[in-house]
Amino acid sequence: MTTQAPERTLGAIAHGDAPVFEEIVQMHLDTLERSGLDERTYHLVRLAALVAVDSAPASYLMNLAAAQEAGLTAADAQGVTTAIAPIVGSARVVSAAGNVLRALGLDEILNENPE
Repeated sequence: MTTQAPERTLGAIAHGDAPVFEEIVQMHLDTLERSGLDERTYHLVRLAALVAVDSAPASYLMNLAAAQEAGLTAADAQGVTTAIAPIVGSARVVSAAGNVLRALGLDEILNENPE
């Protein structure tokens, strides 16, 4: 077994060079179409679910990148967290904010070390 720097391993995963990642991608294929939701609503619902289950930064990184490509903004994300805060609790919303910040830092590391 070889040992790689975390940044290199994360870079490989981010670029699809990992069997587990490939399986995760397969699970998400066609879910937008199967959901029956418009693209905007689909990404807003996914963001709400990420907050509700206290997702890891990597999950936010993957989903927020797709949401941004679909045209969602920071104001949209803020609206979602405001709407669900009474249901999931302030602790989950604050945790989500921290995980989004970690995801942004992870994105910076991956973009600095694309290998």
